[in-house]
Amino acid sequence: MWLLILLFSATMSTALWYSKAEDDKYMLKFLSLIFWGASIMVFIDHLISYITEGGEFIEITTESTILGFILVITALIIWEIALLIKDPKQVIRRKMR
Repeated sequence: MWLLILLFSATMSTALWYSKAEDDKYMLKFLSLIFWGASIMVFIDHLISYITEGGEFIEITTESTILGFILVITALIIWEIALLIKDPKQVIRRKMR
């Protein structure tokens, strides 16, 4: 389930980035790259475990759903930290003066 949650997040963030591509001051490209990187990593993990161990390719359990949402929250936290460092609206730098 966490693969599906990450793929949905990657798709939505890419659509948001594409609609605002001319003015990417909120670093939506970075957010979509985080989600696509995580999605590819999880896909490879699922594929290798499916080939070596068999079983289900997509597990639909409460634990995997919670893990998917934890990964989305972690990606959003990393994106927020990058936004604070870049400070696109100069809010933090203006208050420090």
